[in-house]
Amino acid sequence: MLFAKSKKYDQNFVRDNMMGPNALKIIEELTQTMKLQPGMRVLDLGCGRGLTSIFLAQEFGVQVYATDLWIEAQENEQRFRQLSLEKKITAIHADANALPFEQDFFDAIISVDAYLYFGLQARFMEEKLAPLLKVAGEIALAFPGFKRELSLPLPPEFLLSWKAEDLEPFHSCEWWQALLAGAPSIELQAVKEMECCEESWQDWLQCENPYAVNDRLAMSAGAGAYMNMIAVRAKKQA
Repeated sequence: MLFAKSKKYDQNFVRDNMMGPNALKIIEELTQTMKLQPGMRVLDLGCGRGLTSIFLAQEFGVQVYATDLWIEAQENEQRFRQLSLEKKITAIHADANALPFEQDFFDAIISVDAYLYFGLQARFMEEKLAPLLKVAGEIALAFPGFKRELSLPLPPEFLLSWKAEDLEPFHSCEWWQALLAGAPSIELQAVKEMECCEESWQDWLQCENPYAVNDRLAMSAGAGAYMNMIAVRAKKQA
């Protein structure tokens, strides 16, 4: 991919607000075939510092509900206001297991680099996300994973940056396919590797964020050879 949309953004702003692999490139690939229209209500679940919410509002004109547990809503509100997007993006501080929205409220639910931290239970999609989505509404998820399931002990290069428990949420496409296929109200359309993995990681590793600096140790030692970026696409059934 050329990432023509994400490369338009101020790269200093992007680097300052990254919390992992470049979320703008990830969401550009994730949404390239989505049918997002101006005025649609979109939940950006686990939005971090709001890069993905900014992209959704500016590129598609949708009404974004930027929801995160780790970043306070006031911090994101200030960022959105600086970009004159306060009417397009509503910042919300909430736990993914206790979302403050009505049933059938959203036209789409999107989550970048977050779902693996709260969606590992088989019933999460059915019980927590599906009720919030309109019939035929889209779900689009992207998160890091493994090219194949890895058992303990992990390859030693991982331990240069992370503890084994840090990587417990990382799984393969096949693992996620099996977990998510059981949601009766959701039609699982695709679970696949993304093209943006290497480039989005390289953008992150070039940041001076202390977490990025720490991640360089494992990635420069070859941990990336085991890793991928996974995209999940699904739709709510009647």
